[in-house]
Amino acid sequence: MSNIASYIDHTVLAADATQEKIQKLCDEAKQWKFASVCVNTCWTKFCAQQLKDTGVNVCVVVGFPLGAMCTKAKAYEAKCAVEEGATEVDMVINIGWLKDGKDDLVENDIREVKKACGDKHLKVIIEACLLTDEEKVRACELSVKAGADFVKTSTGFSKWGAKEEDVALMRKTVGPNVGVKAAGGIRTYEDAVKMVKAGANRLGCSAGIAIVQGEEAAK
Repeated sequence: MSNIASYIDHTVLAADATQEKIQKLCDEAKQWKFASVCVNTCWTKFCAQQLKDTGVNVCVVVGFPLGAMCTKAKAYEAKCAVEEGATEVDMVINIGWLKDGKDDLVENDIREVKKACGDKHLKVIIEACLLTDEEKVRACELSVKAGADFVKTSTGFSKWGAKEEDVALMRKTVGPNVGVKAAGGIRTYEDAVKMVKAGANRLGCSAGIAIVQGEEAAK
């Protein structure tokens, strides 16, 4: 797969990420023509400046990594990020509400963030490692109903990351017109190709350079 770089959201979400690290992320994204850089919202404006007119998107995470913030806080964080130059927003659902069967609250949570994003893409992180298959399906259905552009497997900060079977289930659930992003634990070119074949059309990776060079990233 010669165009694997175009699938990758080149990611740094560590709490101790410095400006030097984010600068390097942006430089690498420009060099390798990754789909986006994915960062915490405090870096939105900096990345937007670095990536202006490059074709690389600025993706930010909202309500990250737990998803348990109030809906107004998530929506406001998304609104601020879009105003500062974010072109894609990855939000975490309220997992507890989903498990309690509070589907109306989950859907509204997503819908309000989507409103705050305007015409920018919203990806909804369902944190599949914490869900049953029935809950994964329900989370995807609610995301589509609320207007999400993508569903995403994982934050990469919980029990485990992307699994092929979750990607396949999510793709089957959302159909061909909504994106599926696999994220967490994708460390080799082979891993990346497996996720794409399972149905992912975006990959969240901190190991993007190793993947495009056909190497295995250090753990």
